[in-house]
Amino acid sequence: MHLHDVWFVLIAVLWTGYFFLEGFDFGVGILTRVLARDERERRVLINTIGPVWDGNEVWLLTAGGATFAAFPDWYATLFSGFYLPLFAILVCLIIRGVAFEYRAKRDGERWKRSWEQAIFWASLLPALLWGVAFANMVHGVAVDSGKEYAGGVLDLLNPYALLGGLVTLSLFTFHGAVFTALKTLGDIRLRARALAQWLGLATVVLAAVFLAWTQAHTGNARSLVALVLAVAALLSALLLNRAGREGWAFVSSGAAVVATVAMLFLALYPDVLPSTLDPAWSLTVSNAASSAYTLKIMTWVAGFFTPLVLLYQGWTYWVFRRRIGVQHIPAPSKAVPATVAADQP
Repeated sequence: MHLHDVWFVLIAVLWTGYFFLEGFDFGVGILTRVLARDERERRVLINTIGPVWDGNEVWLLTAGGATFAAFPDWYATLFSGFYLPLFAILVCLIIRGVAFEYRAKRDGERWKRSWEQAIFWASLLPALLWGVAFANMVHGVAVDSGKEYAGGVLDLLNPYALLGGLVTLSLFTFHGAVFTALKTLGDIRLRARALAQWLGLATVVLAAVFLAWTQAHTGNARSLVALVLAVAALLSALLLNRAGREGWAFVSSGAAVVATVAMLFLALYPDVLPSTLDPAWSLTVSNAASSAYTLKIMTWVAGFFTPLVLLYQGWTYWVFRRRIGVQHIPAPSKAVPATVAADQP
């Protein structure tokens, strides 16, 4: 196996880790407007991901940086051709981070609701757009002989890509609902479990259609195995969630995310960005890769730092492993009327 093949696998692992981790916190962000009934329940949901959401985004930075360094032509064509959707994702991630930090800076109800709306939309749109982007990457786009994207934005909104967006949206929301049931107490936990059942059923249908379409278009024996594992993991998550085995249900929903992303990369290889204009113009792991020396240096750096990052992030999840509920959230303080405040000495 050549180093460019190794780095294709490593980049696939990084994107898979990102979608596994960021997937459930996108889902929780969406549930703040779907599941939560009042401000205290929204605070419970936000607090379940509060200590970890920013660490989850490190996987995106690492995956993007690794793609840039290991496959510069892939990075350049992908990020120039998908500029608007990727820019929209970036804006959403910025707004989402600001919303988490600024929401509690003032006590005004309108202030908090505005930032809560921002959390919802800035979680929903990336969950949708990532699926659109990756579906287009697997299906192929108009790459010309100069390795440039020759299509337009509307070309990215084809039926296959839109279905891919719905799959990631439903899958991440289901993953987030299972995570919420795992991390909360009381009534919100029970409602999260019930909602996860409906979300899981919708996800199974959408994912089965999308993955079967992918298999028929660009699949192989390896991707077929991943397809079967993805569907099996989704069904397992549904059964375990219904039985109240939230920890194992979360493991299964996470396995469904992993198997789904793995199938896309397995169906894509050895291409990294197929051309719909001429297969000879497709970007592959060999013609889009950096030099062997660059890949060798990157391998040594990754081998040293990756275990440290994994240990630190694992420790973070262990420290913040306990469940929380509305009983841990103080009731919102009522503002003192101005006329009363004026009479105080």
